Amino acid sequence: MVSDLVSLFANSQVNVIVWLIAIDYILGIIGAILKKEFRLGKMAKVMGKGVINYLLGFAVLELVGQAIPTLAWIVPLGFVIIVLALIGSICENLGKLGLNLPAYLKRD
Repeated sequence: MVSDLVSLFANSQVNVIVWLIAIDYILGIIGAILKKEFRLGKMAKVMGKGVINYLLGFAVLELVGQAIPTLAWIVPLGFVIIVLALIGSICENLGKLGLNLPAYLKRD
């Protein structure tokens, strides 16, 4: 049982998601500190949302893809959507750090 769970999280796609979450999180912390908006309580909320949603969501997609072979296409699609969402969040954090971003990369 535990080895199945470990194998679910031990692939290159999960590694990419983890790295993007780490980059996003670090940039968010730096941005909050620079803008004097850093709150320890807010960190826990953001960490719980992003990490739980992205990692467990992707793990569920992998399980669905394994259980129902006709839906295996949903795994790479979900991965692309998660990566794009994380890249968008990273861009937003870079904007908070003062990087001038094109309009199509901004949330507004």
